[in-house]
Amino acid sequence: MTNYYRDNPDIEFYMKNIDLSRIVSLIEDDYADYGEYPDAPKDLDDAIDNYDRVLEIVGEISGDFIAPRSREIDEIGAKYDDGEVIYAPGTVEAVKRLTQADMAGFILHRKYGGINMPLTVFSAAIELVSRADASTMLLFGLQGLGGTIQKFGSEEQKNNYLPRFASGEVEGSMALTEPDSGSDLQSIMLKANQKSDGKWYLNGVKRFITNGCAPIALVMARSEEGSTDARGISLFIYERDGSMRVRRIENKLGIKGSPTCELQFKDAEAELMGKRRHGLIKYTIYLMNCARLATAAQGVGVAEAAYREANSYASDRHQFKKSIKEMPAVYEMLTDMKVNIEAARTLLYETSRVFDIKEGIDLRIERHPETKSDLRDDLKRYTAYSSLFTPIIKKFAAEMVNKVTYDAIQIHGGVGFTKEFNVERLYRDARIIPIYEGTDQLQVVAAIGSVMTGVLFERLNQYESDFDFEPIKETFDTAQKLRNQLEMAVSHIKAKEESVYQEFHAGRLVEIGIDTVISYLLCIDALRLERKKTVAQLFISKAKYRVKSKLDFILSDDISLVDVHPELISDEDPAKAAS
Repeated sequence: MTNYYRDNPDIEFYMKNIDLSRIVSLIEDDYADYGEYPDAPKDLDDAIDNYDRVLEIVGEISGDFIAPRSREIDEIGAKYDDGEVIYAPGTVEAVKRLTQADMAGFILHRKYGGINMPLTVFSAAIELVSRADASTMLLFGLQGLGGTIQKFGSEEQKNNYLPRFASGEVEGSMALTEPDSGSDLQSIMLKANQKSDGKWYLNGVKRFITNGCAPIALVMARSEEGSTDARGISLFIYERDGSMRVRRIENKLGIKGSPTCELQFKDAEAELMGKRRHGLIKYTIYLMNCARLATAAQGVGVAEAAYREANSYASDRHQFKKSIKEMPAVYEMLTDMKVNIEAARTLLYETSRVFDIKEGIDLRIERHPETKSDLRDDLKRYTAYSSLFTPIIKKFAAEMVNKVTYDAIQIHGGVGFTKEFNVERLYRDARIIPIYEGTDQLQVVAAIGSVMTGVLFERLNQYESDFDFEPIKETFDTAQKLRNQLEMAVSHIKAKEESVYQEFHAGRLVEIGIDTVISYLLCIDALRLERKKTVAQLFISKAKYRVKSKLDFILSDDISLVDVHPELISDEDPAKAAS
C-alpha cells in the first residue's frame, strides 16, 4: 500500500502550514452551505480536515491504482480508429476510479455535484496524480473547463453542463490552438457564424488539442467578421456531434496515454459563453491561467517521481565497493533535485493561494455586491499578484522537471536509457511541460511587466511586513541581497529608456525575480520547520551565483548579440558569405 500523500511529508507540511483561513472563508461564503450539504464544513478546522481526507483519497488512488498502470498506459497509448479515439485500458480504469471517488467535480460547487475544493488543494491533488502518471493527470487536471463555465457561463449552461462534469458523465477539452496559431492565440481563424435562427455554428480546424475527442469542448473562435485581433474572438461551448471530426491524433514523444487531436469543425452548432468579443481577453485568459497552474503542478509531480527513482537506484547501485549515492558528484545531483523540487512546491502553493484569494474575492463580490467598494483595492492587488505568479511558477516548474528527469537518467547510467526503468518515460513526459499552455518564452512575456512595474517588489514588501525573519537573519540577509540585485537590474534597464534592452534581458530579469521570490518563500518555510532552514540555505547559496552572473551581464551593456545574430543564424551558406 503506497499513499502518495501520506508518504510525502513536504506536501503535508504545506497543507498544515499554509494560511488557508481567508480562502476557506471566501469560497465557503462564511460556511453558508453548512447543514445544506453533508460534506460542507462548519468552520476552518472542519474544512482543513476535509482537504486532508480528500488528498488522502487521491494519494491512495495515485499510489495503489494509477502508478501500477502507468507503464501499460505509456506502452499502449491512445489509439485512433476512423475518427474515434480509444484510450488505453489503464487510462479508462484510472479515470473511472477517480470518478467513483467523487473527484471529477473537484473545484465545482456542491449544488452542481462538486466538492468545492480550492485550487490550492487541487494543485496538490494534481501533483499526486502526476507523480503516478502524467497522462492521466491530463484528464483529471482539465477540470478548469468546468470552472470556467461555472465562473462565466449562464445559469442555464451551468445547470446543463456542470452536474455532468461533476458526475464524470462527460469530460472536456479546450480547443484553442490552430495549425497557424500556436502561442499567438489572437491570430486564430476558426469561424463562428450566427445564422438567422440565432444559433452559432463553427467552421475550421483546431490542432494540438489535449483530449480533443471529449464530449464537451470550450472552443475559441472568431465571431466578428473582418476582425484580425483579440477583440474579434469569442468563446463557445460545443457538445460533440457528427459535425466535428477528429481527423487524427499526434504521434508524440511522451504523455502517450493522452490523445492530442486535430479537429475539423463543419457547421458545428455551439453555444456562446458569456459575451461576444470577450473570448480571449477575459475567458480564455482565466482558462489558461488554470491550465498553467495545473501543468506546473504536473511538473512537480513528475519531478518527485523521477527523484525517488534516482534516489532509490543510487542507494542500491554499488561501484568501487560503495553505493554511488555516497559519491559527491551523485549526492550533489540528488540534493539539487530535492531542493529544487521543494523550491517549486513552495512557489506552486503560494501561486495557488494567491489565485484562490483573487478568485474568492471575485466570488464574494458576485454573491454580495454591496462589498464591491470595500474589496475593490484588494481585488486589484491580488489580480496583479496572480498575473505575476502564474507565469513564473509555470516557467520554473517546467525547467526544474526537465533538469530533474535529465539528471535522473544520468544517475541511472546506461540502464536509464532503456525502457527497463521508469526514468526514460518520466524524461519523455517532462519535455512537453515547457511547451504546452504557453512556452517558457511566452511566460517571460507574461511576467516581465510585473517585474518592471514593481508588482514583484510590492509582494516582497508584504512578506517583509508579515514575517519576522530575525531567527534566520543570516540566510534572509542573503535573500534580501538578491532583491537588491534585482532592483539594480531593473533600474539599469529603465535608465536606458530603450525597449531593446528590456526585450533582450527580459528572461534574465524574470529569472532573477523567480530566484528572489523563491528565496523569500523558503525563508518563510524555514520559520516554520527546522529542516527548511537547510533547504533555504542550499537554494540561496546557489541562487546568489546565478543572480550575480545575470546581473553582471545586464550591467555590462553588452547586447552585441542583437546586432550580430542575423549573420550567424541566416540561411546563407557561410562560405559564400565569406567570399
